[in-house]
Amino acid sequence: MAREECKALLDALNKTTACYHHLVLTVGGSADSQNLREELQKTRQKAQELAVAIRAQLTAALRDRGLGAEERAEFERLWVAFSGCLDLLEADMRRALALGTAFPLHAPRRPLVRTGVAGGSAGVAARALSARSLRHEAERDFDVDDLRELEREILQVSEMVNDMEMKVNVPRWTVQARQTAGAELLSSVGASSVGVVSVQERTGPCDVSKALAATVFSAVLLAAVALAICVAKLS
Repeated sequence: MAREECKALLDALNKTTACYHHLVLTVGGSADSQNLREELQKTRQKAQELAVAIRAQLTAALRDRGLGAEERAEFERLWVAFSGCLDLLEADMRRALALGTAFPLHAPRRPLVRTGVAGGSAGVAARALSARSLRHEAERDFDVDDLRELEREILQVSEMVNDMEMKVNVPRWTVQARQTAGAELLSSVGASSVGVVSVQERTGPCDVSKALAATVFSAVLLAAVALAICVAKLS
């Protein structure tokens, strides 16, 4: 049950990390907005929650001395997959921090044209306290706070990776995969080859004499149609 639960959690973490990766790629682009930044925040927090749960279960399983050899090998494979997923998550979080810093949502802009409009202190205060200004300030505060929180979360993920390596020593190069490299590609190629053979078996080999007869018949038919058109024009 513990192994199956770890697999399910790891599958959810893989999907969440992939989703976060695709969201990070849009930061700074035309689709960038506060909604995107909020979605990034929710996605990375969900990924970290899954990571904490997986780390606890895998650590407890691999530190169990009564674990069988086959079970230990399976948990070690899950551990390596989990470590690689965390590395990708940390790299994407650092990329999101760099892009978010380079492309702030609400960068201050200086007016290029002076309209000459001026007012007293009361009018300036009223404009400053308008609903639009308050909303702009709230969004800008979110942008700054989110980047600070992202910096803290990057450190937490890095500490999680270091803590895993200290508690459980599973070198990645010692873990053997259950299938050879490229097995999925070979299986797909084999399936396509079987499909081609089955189609050929259903259709049968090509008869050269029949193909030649069909070609001659088509040529004669085209000549007859051309001749009929010429006779119609002459008449």
